[in-house]
Amino acid sequence: MKKTILLTGGGSAGHVTPNISIYESLKEKGFEVHYIGQKNGLERGLIEPLGIPYHGILAGKLRRYFDLKNFTDVFRIITGFFQSVFILLKIKPGAVFSKGGFVACPVVWAAWVLRIPVVIHESDISPGLANRLSLPFARKICLTFEASNSYVNNKKTVLTGLPVRRVIHLGKKEAGYRLTGFSSDKPVLLIMGGSQGAKAINDTVRDALDRLLQTFQVCHLCGAGNKAAIERSGYFQLEYAKEELPDLLAISDLVISRAGATSIFEFLSLRLPSVLIPLPKSASRGDQLLNAEIFRKTGYAEVLFQEEMTVDSLFQKITQVFERKETYVRNMERSQLGNATEGVMEVITSIL
Repeated sequence: MKKTILLTGGGSAGHVTPNISIYESLKEKGFEVHYIGQKNGLERGLIEPLGIPYHGILAGKLRRYFDLKNFTDVFRIITGFFQSVFILLKIKPGAVFSKGGFVACPVVWAAWVLRIPVVIHESDISPGLANRLSLPFARKICLTFEASNSYVNNKKTVLTGLPVRRVIHLGKKEAGYRLTGFSSDKPVLLIMGGSQGAKAINDTVRDALDRLLQTFQVCHLCGAGNKAAIERSGYFQLEYAKEELPDLLAISDLVISRAGATSIFEFLSLRLPSVLIPLPKSASRGDQLLNAEIFRKTGYAEVLFQEEMTVDSLFQKITQVFERKETYVRNMERSQLGNATEGVMEVITSIL
């Protein structure tokens, strides 16, 4: 009989794509894999096409501030907990692996009640609220950054890095050039604002197009509903890249991106220099600012704060990184933070 592992995590692509990497390794080793996510969450569209049995539950967001939704979400969380108990009793997994997000909280709590060992992975330096509420119930905690030990119980922690999907390395340049209409005789600048896009980045990039197109072909992933009525030679817009992303990364020489942990570790794995524009403190809990600073200090990327972003400052950062591209690549080649999938797999199998 196959040993079953349950994966959970959702709310953003960053809480799902590392689970896909873990799923690939689990499948290779003969494990049966199930997934718990929100009934209609983003994660459902990423997981179900892979053929993984998907179990949808209700989930509520836990907020640090007053909001009327806090009252209704409490009932969603309680319902999600009992749904998780029922699912876990049904599939009887040997372990639960949680990548975080609020949908994971009731799953982790249910597993603890049922005495099913839990492994949690934290992508960022400082854990988010959902993971902080789950950490006490975990058997092991996998960390992306060593600095995270100052935020969590380091008797449980294992430094693994961040799992990266294998498909990221399977991009084909021919497919990327065919999709964008670009040629191989001019460098490609890839703009990524996250799965929801980023208005500040989108607007500044478009204002800078005249200057950028003198040196680069520009592939712009602008987010759902954010395409502009711009048709320029060497400029390609796409709302969101799924299966196309590896091909687009394969033709890219430089990336402008937010500083979500999943994305920046994919760039590191591909040895792809970047200009990181982290979400400002006013729009986040500051995790991307910490991630970006680590990558700047280690020489993998340069950082441009959104508050300081103008056409001139953006163009200067891009020029700085592109002119010293080989230095950034060499720094990434010396990195000890590569793909963490096998490290996480060792932690999961050790607790079975």
